Amino acid sequence: MYDVAIIGAGPGGYVTAIRAAQLGLKTCVIEKDKPGGVCLNWGCIPSKNLIHQAGIFSSHRELQEMGISIDAKGFDYGRVQKKSREAVDRLVNGVAFLLKKNKLDLIQGEARITSKNSVKMDDGSEVQARHLIIATGSRPMQIPGFECDEKQVLSSTGILSLTKLPKSLIILGGGAIGCEFAYVMNAFGVSVTIVEMMDHLLPFEDAEVVDVLQDAFRESGIQVMTTTRALSLEKTARQVTVTVENPEAGSQTLKAEKALCVFGRTPNTDGIGLENIGIETQKGYIPVGDYCQTTVQGVFAIGDVVATPLLAHVASREGEIAVEFIAGKHPEPTIDINAVPSAIYCEPQVASFGLREDQARSQGIAYQKSLFPFHGVGKAVAVDKAHGLVKLLTDPETGEILGVHMVGHEVTELIHELLLAKVSELLPEDVNQMIHAHPTLSELNAEGVRAVSGQAIHA
Repeated sequence: MYDVAIIGAGPGGYVTAIRAAQLGLKTCVIEKDKPGGVCLNWGCIPSKNLIHQAGIFSSHRELQEMGISIDAKGFDYGRVQKKSREAVDRLVNGVAFLLKKNKLDLIQGEARITSKNSVKMDDGSEVQARHLIIATGSRPMQIPGFECDEKQVLSSTGILSLTKLPKSLIILGGGAIGCEFAYVMNAFGVSVTIVEMMDHLLPFEDAEVVDVLQDAFRESGIQVMTTTRALSLEKTARQVTVTVENPEAGSQTLKAEKALCVFGRTPNTDGIGLENIGIETQKGYIPVGDYCQTTVQGVFAIGDVVATPLLAHVASREGEIAVEFIAGKHPEPTIDINAVPSAIYCEPQVASFGLREDQARSQGIAYQKSLFPFHGVGKAVAVDKAHGLVKLLTDPETGEILGVHMVGHEVTELIHELLLAKVSELLPEDVNQMIHAHPTLSELNAEGVRAVSGQAIHA
């Protein structure tokens, strides 16, 4: 019998397994597909590779400004897609190696929970363990009338499988996935229209930051339609037709070669046997306690199957919390949602953590806002990436950092210095005391914290 059996080998499952091995627990990981889960195989990794290649392709404009003529007639998107799969294969093999290195059993197949200490595999075999951790992840949400056939109407999985670019694409859903693929497709020359029902793209990000992204999208030729609801979708072999409605413009008809539907994700909690142990879901999610424990003793749930942010790094940390609790290590309970970084990898990038300005207003929380523009930092101007800003919300009395919101080049990397300051309970003036190398983009953080007290040098 295993000490721990983990169902799912995504970034939640495999990280949990390795941590369990470090703690001396006999552990197995059950995976119906390849190690790494959706994130590595059909999400985070291949999409970031495409974004990287889109950036390289876009640089031909800069080369032309140098007087270099670029002939793109031989461009083959199939090679781009192949390269993204090569990155995936390399990392899948890496995860498999890490599992083997840590003497973890990887059991291939589909599992169904039969009791709190056992799961039955699709080949009829049984796996028994003192503790079960459910890490089965999520899948693209399907909405009636907008079902994905992965030919004309694509999901986030389907668009990663494309080996030939469409001439035009309608993206329904302006969240992180929609914005990232809008950037990629536009960079490679696809005519892109992105439709979002809320009043701005990235509805869970700061509106002032997203305004900068929307301006950049429109400048690059992406048609951005916000406060717009998709009413229906019709398709033929060569075209999709989407009827949308906007309070000001009324009903409109959009046509494109393909559509990408990214309305969100659905937790994979159906069909895994939860009813056999008496676990009831809430809107598809498994209720858990401070240490990711379910209502059934010895059974835990992490990642996209619980109602926390559907992010790979959240799943990994939840897994560590759960397995450390199992090992009797008494970790810090739960995750501080205000200390979880968000990262969107289009160009310009968007990154954030903590309180948004609209949340502060609606909750009656007193705050002070400070802004610092990218063009105030020499490195940003020198590398021709001066489009963006850093926004800090602080407590007007104590100076505590309440939230940070960024848009611009490489902000998904820059955000962590200020996040470390928050979790370490440092104040803006503490960050300001550290010398930042010049010229670097990290000077944005230095100037951003100086702006809180009105002492920014280059603004």
